[in-house]
Amino acid sequence: MTAIYDKLKECSEAVRAVTSFVPETAITLGSGLGAFCDNIVAEATIPYTMLPYFPVSTVSGHDGEFVFGTLGGKRVVAMRGRVHYYEGYSPEEVVMPVRLMRMLGAEKLILTNVSGAVNPSFAVGDLIALKGHIASFMPSPLRGENAEEFGVRFPDMSEVYSSRIRSIMRETARKLGFEYKEGVYLQASGPQYETPEEVRAFGLLGADLVGMSTAIEAIAARHAGMEVCGISCVANMACGVGSGKLTHEEVKEAAAKSAPIFTALVTELIARI
Repeated sequence: MTAIYDKLKECSEAVRAVTSFVPETAITLGSGLGAFCDNIVAEATIPYTMLPYFPVSTVSGHDGEFVFGTLGGKRVVAMRGRVHYYEGYSPEEVVMPVRLMRMLGAEKLILTNVSGAVNPSFAVGDLIALKGHIASFMPSPLRGENAEEFGVRFPDMSEVYSSRIRSIMRETARKLGFEYKEGVYLQASGPQYETPEEVRAFGLLGADLVGMSTAIEAIAARHAGMEVCGISCVANMACGVGSGKLTHEEVKEAAAKSAPIFTALVTELIARI
């Protein structure tokens, strides 16, 4: 076994010592979105601190636990809080949760985040379906020895975010009565917010949104054969697009305000995908 797979196998065994639950769909929740887990009929809750080698959330708004249970009759595992590259973890460590959820049985992954809008046509509170990403500013989570147990050395990334799920999300948005929007997400390293000059450059590259998570997790998920959906909640207009200074409290507040429609959207998606 590769070293990373060996570590994840120990994590999996620690989970299985608590629960035999096998999820169909995995959900990663971004800053301020952890309350979504309150809608899950939980069978088990496992703090990241219980798992060997596992990275632990250190940021406000990220509780740091797995919630296993059912939602709308579907079997899910949700991450109430994720870990980030800017916390000092390596990309390989950042994607450990995604790989573990795959090992535990999840075949589909819904990645969520809060972001800054590079595209001026977006507004605070919008929920954006990710149609693609730019991860070139981040080290690849697949760098180093390939974990053959998960996927091939050179995985294809021509469709990271499932067009099938985006189609369902478009129909769901219409049903729920809000405008469906798609965008390209760019992951920056953080933790500092971007400068106006960087935001302008990101726009020229084709980015509609910028944030500090998600893209490398999506890469690891596709490497492992998962079908991926990405949903970004616009928390602010990126520096230079809007006015005023950016704060993490603003990010959490915007996410909380979007929680009702976010919960309705994700619940419906889980039922249909």
